Amino acid sequence: MSPSLPSSLFFFFLHLLLLPSCFSCCTHHWLYGANSSHPNTSIAILLDQGGNVTDGLKRYLARFGYRSDHDDGDAGHLVKLYQSTLGLPVTGRLDTPTLDLLATPRCGVPDLRTSARFAYFDGQPRWARAPGHFLLTYAIITTPPPSTAGAGTTTYQLPPPKAVRAAFRRAFARWARVIPVRFVETRNYNMADVRVGFFAGDHGDGEPFDGPLGVLGHAFSPPSGQLHLDAAERWAVGADRDDDPGAVDLESVATHEIGHVLGLAHSSVPDAVMYPSLKPRTRKVDLTADDVRGVQALYGSNPLFSLSSLSEPDTSHAAATIRSPGTLAAVLLSLVAITVLICSSYR
Repeated sequence: MSPSLPSSLFFFFLHLLLLPSCFSCCTHHWLYGANSSHPNTSIAILLDQGGNVTDGLKRYLARFGYRSDHDDGDAGHLVKLYQSTLGLPVTGRLDTPTLDLLATPRCGVPDLRTSARFAYFDGQPRWARAPGHFLLTYAIITTPPPSTAGAGTTTYQLPPPKAVRAAFRRAFARWARVIPVRFVETRNYNMADVRVGFFAGDHGDGEPFDGPLGVLGHAFSPPSGQLHLDAAERWAVGADRDDDPGAVDLESVATHEIGHVLGLAHSSVPDAVMYPSLKPRTRKVDLTADDVRGVQALYGSNPLFSLSSLSEPDTSHAAATIRSPGTLAAVLLSLVAITVLICSSYR
């Protein structure tokens, strides 16, 4: 590494914070390596497809629903849309909270820009059943897809089938607790209302997976019932996630994707289960008031459930954890920390 690099990096990040927008190779390095505790494969692949970082960022944001009305759309404008949709401070800059979220693994369902906290798919689709309690069946393929052949052979390893089914049983039960819907597992995969499976790469639905720590899974709105998880992830159940820095909690992702199966889109509340991003080794399975209000608007309330039994997410705390530093001293300290982190990866 050049002796002048630490100084240049310092002023680069100062430039990011003080100017409307700046996209350079240092941003590329942050998204690849400086945040290596959970590098996002999706954005790494898009940045590798040629062009500059700005083009790669636009392709990444477009994949998840962020598009400009003009072909030459300003990247800063797209960043603002991304920030406002996902509850970040709206700066139009690739500041630290934005970079951290861009580098975090996430759900493959596009985000819908809305002023509401919870959101629905277009047309608010839902499962059509008679009023009151009704039944949805689900089936799970607990075996991994065939290993890929060739020089870069990939073998997919999943948790034991019993553990996978138990994780999904708990995930379905969380939603059943708040709405008048029962979920029952069936062995007949083709006839089930909800069909869960682990897939890799291009698996025929037009939404190919991208490998570990990119897109974790995706699901389709009612009445499709398709729920797909990336077999390339290092799925963990329970305390197993603590042993692997790249482990992804299966129950957390299952709970999120079931929300899509029921008709919920992504929430802008970071604490919500329906927030699109999930860091490795993180467990997020408890429905928040935002999740509950959204799904109950579609299906009504389970008569045995009371919203008062849930504690409202501490949105003020959530905002504080993602807000840009408010003083010059805090800004400079953040810049130093980021610079040290990036420079250390060059050694």
